[in-house]
Amino acid sequence: MLTLFLVALASATLLPGGSELWLARLWCAGEPAMLLWAVASLGNTLGSLVNVGLGRYARHFQDRRWFPVSRRGLARAERWYLRVGEWSLLASWAPVIGDPLTVLAGVLRLPWWRAILLIALAKAARYALVLWLAKAWLAPLC
Repeated sequence: MLTLFLVALASATLLPGGSELWLARLWCAGEPAMLLWAVASLGNTLGSLVNVGLGRYARHFQDRRWFPVSRRGLARAERWYLRVGEWSLLASWAPVIGDPLTVLAGVLRLPWWRAILLIALAKAARYALVLWLAKAWLAPLC
C-alpha cells in the first residue's frame, strides 16, 4: 500500500508515473478495492497539492530572466483561468494537462480549500473509474 501511495503521489507531480497499473495489480492480488481507492486518491491528491504549492512559490520568481513563462504568457494564462475558472481543476486527473492546471492554480493563488476540494474530487473519480475498469476487464484474468 505504501508503494501505491508513493507512486500515486509522484505521478501527480511533474514526474512521470503509472499509478493506475499499480492499483490494478494490487486489486488483482486481492487487496480491498475501497482501501486501494482511498490510498491512491489521497496520494495523487497530495501530489497535485505539491504542484499547487510549487506554483504559489514560483510566482515569487516571475521577474527573473530564467523564469519559464514570460509576463505576456502569464497574463494570457490568467485571462484563460479567469474565463474557465477553478472548475478546470476537475480535469486535474487528465494526462498531460492535469499537472500544468494544478501548477497554474498555485501561480494564480486559488484558495487552498477550493484547490483541495476540486482536485480530491477529480482524483477520487479517476481512481473509481480505474477500479471499475479493472473489475470489468481484468477480473477474468486475476
